[in-house]
Amino acid sequence: MSLKAYYETVEAAIAKLGIDPVSSRGKEKEGLWTLTKKDIMVWIDLWEIEREGRPYFQVMSPLFHVPEDKKLRAELFAELLQINDRLYGGVAFTTFKKWIYLKTIREAEGLSADEAHNSIMRVGTYAERHGEALAHKFNIEIARFK
Repeated sequence: MSLKAYYETVEAAIAKLGIDPVSSRGKEKEGLWTLTKKDIMVWIDLWEIEREGRPYFQVMSPLFHVPEDKKLRAELFAELLQINDRLYGGVAFTTFKKWIYLKTIREAEGLSADEAHNSIMRVGTYAERHGEALAHKFNIEIARFK
């Protein structure tokens, strides 16, 4: 299946959410979509790693800056690991470039619109549920996008 065909699969999943997939497309390059639920941002990426010859599908939500305070960071990371154990569908907390995200990634091969929809919903729901709770528990600011 071509990468363009997977774009159609992702856009069908976005449409199932009642969102216009065209308006959520990235402006600078193909294979990127941005969704917002309340003020939680969800990014969807679909790209091919040429050396592997296969496309990947990723859904992620930026939640927090990684705390500078070492003790707070250690406590937060321990909590995130405990929460990861209760998440399903390949969703987990991760860090990248001083941010904490909820993320799922998989090979795009065989991806259906239903699977893409479920991944998007899972990341968005977990981000909403755990983001607010963690922000309150650790007195940290959740990323807000409007």
